[in-house]
Order: sequence, then structure tokens, then C-alpha cells
Amino acid sequence: MLNRRITAALAVAAAGALALAGCTQQNPGGGGGGGGGEDQVSVAFVPKLQGIPYFEAMNTGGQKGAQELGIEWIYRGSSTADPGAQTEIVNSLIQQRVDVLVVAPNDPDSMAPVLQEAADAGIKVMTSDTDAPNSVREAFVNQASPEGVGTALTDALLEAMGGQGKYAIVSCGQTAANLNSWIEVQKRVTAEKYPNAEIVDIVYAGEDEAQSVTMAKDLMNAHPDLTGLVGECTASAPGVAKAVTEAGKIGQVFTVGLGTPQSMKQYLENGSSSAAILWDVEQLGYLTAWAGKQLASGTPFQATNNVNAELSAVTWDESSKELLLGDPLRITTENVDQYDY
Repeated sequence: MLNRRITAALAVAAAGALALAGCTQQNPGGGGGGGGGEDQVSVAFVPKLQGIPYFEAMNTGGQKGAQELGIEWIYRGSSTADPGAQTEIVNSLIQQRVDVLVVAPNDPDSMAPVLQEAADAGIKVMTSDTDAPNSVREAFVNQASPEGVGTALTDALLEAMGGQGKYAIVSCGQTAANLNSWIEVQKRVTAEKYPNAEIVDIVYAGEDEAQSVTMAKDLMNAHPDLTGLVGECTASAPGVAKAVTEAGKIGQVFTVGLGTPQSMKQYLENGSSSAAILWDVEQLGYLTAWAGKQLASGTPFQATNNVNAELSAVTWDESSKELLLGDPLRITTENVDQYDY
């Protein structure tokens, strides 16, 4: 379904990488389309961090959306998942007076007052990928429901584990609202659907793959009877699979995770990962750009929205103010090569 390559976006990120005080990037030529005229709507997206395949894929989708929708797409992020550095970038975009500010917050609570400042300055405020539910954001572009992601992760792992056994979770940011909501579902689904399975530990590695590898190995050493590991984000998903590979425990400890297809391919093929759970990340970026244009123009979201040929029925929940991309995907050796990121 997706034939576009992420390498162009990675090149942009590399060209724009700066020291922390200025570690921001604006896409060349204003970021997306329309020639950068004065009346062009500007939509700025601040990821948790830039330079990793997941958010670069979102950027690719946002660029495509900008070109087709005639808006300016700005992509700026720190090289680390640091809430303070992210706040600095958001503040710079407030000073720049962008039309729409979209954030995937590392710390939703500390980001909330900064988003209030943006709204007070007349900027439309959104979240995407990760929510700040206690903020003034006017819309959240949600990749998949917590129920969908948490259930998909649990089912994929417990199928590999034979429906029983002990497993642990290697998450990333301890305050990340999306990851924490998925974990709550995993706890419930495990208890209700798999009574002979147990989550024995949850650890947090930040957005750091190397740290995920170390923590996964520590978990296997601390729990010799462990038979499963979940990598809760795109850094820890390959991390737990790599740990199992290096520990020589393929077929003894099973893993699944929220991983980008190409980062997981070698682990799916060698059997250290049973499945990766994700969604169409480029379409998430496209939907973010589209939603930004809708907000800027004052166009209300409909209960069902026809965004493009591949997103013909995006739902809007007025009570939670969420746009839902759709159901999560299970990525295996059978379909991993359909995705180039």
C-alpha cells in the first residue's frame, strides 16, 4: 500500500540537526506546498523527538498533505525526548506566530500551560500521536484507540506464549499518556482474557533503544521464568527483540512491540519478535496536516470525514474532541515489506 520512502525525510532531519538550543528544523521551502505565500496557513508539528523513523514517517505524510492541501508544514523537534527542550521549541513557534500548533507531548501536564500560552496568542492548538487531555487543545489526532492497541499487543504476545506465562513491559516515557493508556488496557485484558498469564514488571527506558536492550536483559535475569516481553514504543520494540536475540533465547522468550516495519524486519525474520503492532504512520501525518487546515479555516469536523482516498471514514468524537485514524495493524513477515519506513 505504501511505496514512498522515508529516506528523504531522514535527510531533511540530518541537515537540520542542531545543538539543543537550536535543535529545530523547518522543511525546505516552507515545508510542503503553495509557495509560502503570506496568506498560506502554517501548521507546525513538534514531535517527541526527531530523527527516529516513526516521527520522520509522520513528517513525510505531513509534507505530502501540505503539498496536496496547499498549506505550509513546519516540523521541529529536539534530538532527545526531553520535555524542557520540547517546551523551548514550542515557545519559539509561539513567537513565530504560526497559525496552528500541533504537539506530541513528552510530558502532557507540563506542556498544558505552554499550550495555554499559544491559545492566548490566538494560535489554534492540537495534539497528535500523544494527547494532553488536560490542556486547551482543540483536537487530538489519535492513531488508534487505547482499547485497540492494548488488546492487539496482548493478543499477539499471548498467542505466541500459548496463552499463559509471565511477561514484562519495557515502556518508554513514564509520563507518555498514550503508552500509559495502552498499558492499562494490557493489564485488564491480560487479567480478564488470560487468567494464566501475569505481568510481572513494567520498566521505562525513555526513547532509547540501547537502554531498552539493557533493561530487557535485566528483566530476563531477574525473572528466569519470564516467557514474554513487550516493547511499548518504537525504540523499545526492536530493543526487546535484540535483547532476546543476544541472550540466545529465541523460542524461549517471545516478544511483540510497537515497532516500525523496517526496524522490526530482521527480528520478525529471525523469530525473536512474533509481531509488531502499528498503524499507517504516514497517513497519521497526513491526517494531522488536514486537521490543522480544518481548524485554521474554522471548518468543523464531521462525525465521519473523507480525508483522502485511503482515509475515507475518519471518525470524530465531539465529546473527547478526537479524530481517530483507525484500527491498529499487525505486522508480520507476511506484510512487513509493504512498508518502506
